[in-house]
Amino acid sequence: MTSTLFITGATSGFGEACARRFAQAGWSLVLTGRREERLNALCAELSQQTEVHGLVLDVRDRKAMEAAIATLPPAFAQLRGLINNAGLALGVDPAPKCDLDDWDTMVDTNIKGLMYSTRLLLPRLIAHGRGAGIVNVGSIAGSYPYPGSHVYGASKAFVKQFSLNLRCDLQGTGVRVTNLEPGLCESEFSLVRFAGDQERYDATYAGAEPIQPQDIAETIFWVLNAPAHININRLELMPVSQTWSGFAIERHAKS
Repeated sequence: MTSTLFITGATSGFGEACARRFAQAGWSLVLTGRREERLNALCAELSQQTEVHGLVLDVRDRKAMEAAIATLPPAFAQLRGLINNAGLALGVDPAPKCDLDDWDTMVDTNIKGLMYSTRLLLPRLIAHGRGAGIVNVGSIAGSYPYPGSHVYGASKAFVKQFSLNLRCDLQGTGVRVTNLEPGLCESEFSLVRFAGDQERYDATYAGAEPIQPQDIAETIFWVLNAPAHININRLELMPVSQTWSGFAIERHAKS
């Protein structure tokens, strides 16, 4: 049986790297993305290696997701894997200065979009049964607070708990669930967060040897190809250069 994988947010970063890695291994792919030109180019390229079906849509659009998944071609109907990769962070300002529209976008994408794809695809994953798996791309921000993380970190905390709860609901189906929690990674994700500020982007990664999208793709490939009786519940990754800081303390001068 051909293994079929559904990847959200496949037009850049982790999603694109995963598409390339799994195509190399011969998995059939269903790829989603908002940017039609990029998605079409990626599908055309990878179709030289495997069967690929592209869906130009935004995971925030529930009706579009429902329609696209309901009409998947028969060859892509049964899934072995789902990578919930679509997600974003917007802005680095502290909460009192943030734009509520940015908060809405993060909640709608990181939480509701992940909910939609998961719920709509669960019957197909359950139909595959033993060996099927869901990888939700979380973040260390879901466990460790830092200034400017506010809604982004909270959304990734949701991903962490949602993943654990899914494990409970899927007991007996053979479907596995993993929350992958990367630390400092170099990808277009940060350029979006910095509103296209290339200088700030470059400074963030300078000399840090951050995780690369290809590293994440290799990790997810390992997770989804682990023996069918093993579930990787949570997997936290950081570059060696990154670790934790002490608590922030506000100090007042003595009067």
